[in-house]
Amino acid sequence: MNDTIILGIESSCDETGVALIKNGKLLSNAVTTQIAMHQKYGGVMPEMASRLHAENITMVLEEALTNASIRLEDITAVAITRGPGLIGALHVGLQAAKTIAAVYHKPLIPVHHLAAHIYANEFVKPLQFPLLALVVSGGNTEIVHMADHLDFKIIGETRDDAVGECYDKVARVLGLPYPGGLPIDKLAQTGQATYKLPRPLHDGSLDLSYSGLKTAVINLVHQADQKGEKIVLANLCTSFQEAAIGQLVDKCRLALDRYPATQIVLAGGVSANSLLRSRMISLAQERHLDIIVPPMWACTDNAAMIAILGERLYAKGVRAGLDLGVDPGWSLEKIFEFGTETNYK
Repeated sequence: MNDTIILGIESSCDETGVALIKNGKLLSNAVTTQIAMHQKYGGVMPEMASRLHAENITMVLEEALTNASIRLEDITAVAITRGPGLIGALHVGLQAAKTIAAVYHKPLIPVHHLAAHIYANEFVKPLQFPLLALVVSGGNTEIVHMADHLDFKIIGETRDDAVGECYDKVARVLGLPYPGGLPIDKLAQTGQATYKLPRPLHDGSLDLSYSGLKTAVINLVHQADQKGEKIVLANLCTSFQEAAIGQLVDKCRLALDRYPATQIVLAGGVSANSLLRSRMISLAQERHLDIIVPPMWACTDNAAMIAILGERLYAKGVRAGLDLGVDPGWSLEKIFEFGTETNYK
């Protein structure tokens, strides 16, 4: 049997990643991050992100190939993040993937970024179905039910801000560095929940909302400043985190009441949060369910997750033509719809 070697490329936001997988085994996973550059602006600058991807992609590709001792002519297919993400950043990765596919006559496999975050958990252990996946990041907040492999049903999502975006904006008003998740999480572990903050959407739905929570923190800080009152930073971080993470756990508990599941899966950058991890583990134990908590390296954007899902899609016969385009708003429920000359059959 011939070996299957998948080259994965990720460039949806501020990490440039290239990885290689051979018959399900991760050979290399090269990543360069732009966080230091974007920190001075308090968030990702899309045009700068695109330019940095263009500067870094060749270097990261060479690093991944060298670490894996693989040549481009040896790969079986190229898996590329098509969306969602920043349109300019996505284009850089796609053009690199198309070039490799065209020059070396390799199949091109479009991969959905959020689906890949879910499948990154397979580096820990196999997915078990049916399962409930909580996908939480700077740009996305979704509760997803999967009855089987590659079968995604969004049963709850944010109606406004993503939870990670809320963390970043709250961190900015509190004078904490970008990205805001880690500094807020660290401070929250030393404080007490003494500030009253809202938990919206007690409407029986599985949807989430973070705009009101963000605004409540901003207003609280501004009012304290106007009155000359001192904010206890650790306590405010604890109060905010209890509200932000509490909403996620509450909605997952409600989802488990309505949808069958044997396993819970965490995915995305916010799954690195210590409170979320501990609360979701407790929820799984409470419901006697298996749970996969991704390792820290798999929480942030990387190409290993693109490659592992790309391998599964390749085996299923998913192929794209060289007219493939990016889709910044690509729905998780439409991973087989990418409108190219050679589509999934």
